[in-house]
Amino acid sequence: MDISLVAALLVLGAAVGYAAGLLGIGGGMLLVPFMTMVLTARNFPQEHIVHMAIATSLATIMFTSISSVRAHHARGAVLWNVVKLLAPGILIGSWIGPWIGSQLNSSVLALSFAVFVAFSATQMLIDKKPAASRDLPNPPGMFAAGGVIGVLAGLVGAGGGFISVPFMTWCNVKIHNAVATSAALGFPIALAGTLSNIYFGLNEPGLPSGSLGFIYLPALLVISIASVTTAPLGARTAHKLPVKSLKRVFAILLYALAGYMLYKSFA
Repeated sequence: MDISLVAALLVLGAAVGYAAGLLGIGGGMLLVPFMTMVLTARNFPQEHIVHMAIATSLATIMFTSISSVRAHHARGAVLWNVVKLLAPGILIGSWIGPWIGSQLNSSVLALSFAVFVAFSATQMLIDKKPAASRDLPNPPGMFAAGGVIGVLAGLVGAGGGFISVPFMTWCNVKIHNAVATSAALGFPIALAGTLSNIYFGLNEPGLPSGSLGFIYLPALLVISIASVTTAPLGARTAHKLPVKSLKRVFAILLYALAGYMLYKSFA
């Protein structure tokens, strides 16, 4: 990679890490579109670009999650009992998600990502919390919920926060605990999804040098170094500032990125 590409990925990784800590997301909704732009500019095989962007994004969440959750755990905000109940379903779902993605062509996958991001941006812009009308479900229900979170997160390369945070707040979990717990859930999502993307991508023809399955290792290294550095800063900010205004700005950016991925689906 040349210096300009390394610099761009460092900046991208820093932004993704900060967003992960601040908003309890894995950063995939930012990373996938920008990675798609980078790989397109580098003339990567068109049929693999979106798959590689999603897989690489998911792999970076392993590192971002560890860094972010340490900061949240230091404040006692992570509900580890909830993590333990959701994690088994998440591990299975996050393996299935990339398998589904591997069956789709690049255009359909880009369209799926665009729809997911547009929905998430709308949810963030409205900032309407679901009414806390019930408690967390029993263990089988938590397993099923984890499975749904894992499949969607694994399919689009996101950390699952836009599903898990509303789910937990609907079940009477305080928002700061939901954000912190979502950050902890990012690791099992990313671990299973990364292994799945490696497994299902190993025999794909035409992948560029530096790939491990669908994962582009040079980008993974650079982005992870930057995101691990800034994720704790975002987590600390989340405990100090109201993030409503920041969420609105972020939502507008997500709409733009969803538009780009929609364009890629028809390009």
